[in-house]
Amino acid sequence: MTRQTVVMVTTSYPRFPGDLTGTFLEPIAHGVADRGHIVHVVAPWHPRVKRPTSEGNVHFHFYRYAPVNALNVFGYASALKADTSMRPSAYLAAPFAFFAGRRLIRQVIRTSGATVIHAHWVIPNGAMATFAASDIPLVVSLHGSDIYVAERNSLARTAARYAFSRAQWFTACSEDLRQRAVALGANGIHSEVVPYGVDIARFTPDPKAGAKIRTVNGIADDKRIVLAVGRLVRKKGFEYLIDAVGTLATSHPALCLVIAGSGDLGSELRRRAVDAGIAERVTWLGAISQNAVADWLAAADIVAVPSLRDVSGNVDGLPNVVLEALASGTPLVATTAGGIGSVIADRENALAVPERDTRGLARAIETLLGDDVLAARIGTAAREHMRKKYSWSLVAERFETAYDQAARRVNHA
Repeated sequence: MTRQTVVMVTTSYPRFPGDLTGTFLEPIAHGVADRGHIVHVVAPWHPRVKRPTSEGNVHFHFYRYAPVNALNVFGYASALKADTSMRPSAYLAAPFAFFAGRRLIRQVIRTSGATVIHAHWVIPNGAMATFAASDIPLVVSLHGSDIYVAERNSLARTAARYAFSRAQWFTACSEDLRQRAVALGANGIHSEVVPYGVDIARFTPDPKAGAKIRTVNGIADDKRIVLAVGRLVRKKGFEYLIDAVGTLATSHPALCLVIAGSGDLGSELRRRAVDAGIAERVTWLGAISQNAVADWLAAADIVAVPSLRDVSGNVDGLPNVVLEALASGTPLVATTAGGIGSVIADRENALAVPERDTRGLARAIETLLGDDVLAARIGTAAREHMRKKYSWSLVAERFETAYDQAARRVNHA
């Protein structure tokens, strides 16, 4: 194994311990470092960043870019409005961030003796890394919103194609995303699907934690909780889940819905719950910590992930909560949108439903409420599947191989 010094360029990373923004980036960075490599994370500054200079072999470098506070909207899921359109302020901030980021990447490469660049999201970070350095291997990892923006914006598409032409290797968290990248000009031969991992120790069946969080939130033991976790944006499909619970309200008086997350559709979704006649059955948690997500997964009877490809074409790559629910052993109802279909199998480790299908969601939820044997079986199978194939250590190992692939391509060029 060749020890690498990796400059990991990203526009999202948990800003403080427990933050739900870019949660998968932290175990990727630490997983790579745990394999003996040195990792330098380069990311935009944010007012809520509370990170030390270093955490073991993971070192942090945050670049300031905004001439005024109102333009601190670059990264951290701030640029897209409801995940469907760019905020005007993001267009204004982008040039400042691009040049500030490129300058810091160059500086970190020079001072650290970097041997590889790992850019997360081809837009903007793959392009930024491409312009920052041309003489060391570049690996680009795709996560969803980057390809969506490149498909719809000509300037972003040009930048993505340039980054793909420069990158020696690219990874995607789902096959859907990989194929869309190839359609944009990426070399499919020099690519692979690397799905996210999950922390099996954190996301685990824990009746005590589940009972405690129910008590703290005033939810009785006899209530049946359907839990949804995610940003309140269109591609999450939460409006269909609210309607589905509404159809079950009369026949299942103990049923309640808990939604964890914040976003641009908050007011609209609350009105939807009122219209569905279940406003008093819905608990809105807002944004919560990763540890709280684990506790709520332990408390829930069912987890619902009704993701969809929205009208503008945006779709999740692979939502973290899917893997977390599977690892927790909590029965899962989900669509197969984006990369979800690559990790679930209907009636084996989850119940799969079509996108935008209120009746299908309601039927699946009702099936699990009425069949404890089925719920237990798919929950157990789900956790075992995650334990065997989706640990973060395996993900880090695959990225290590990607670095080697990129280095070989540079050496043979």
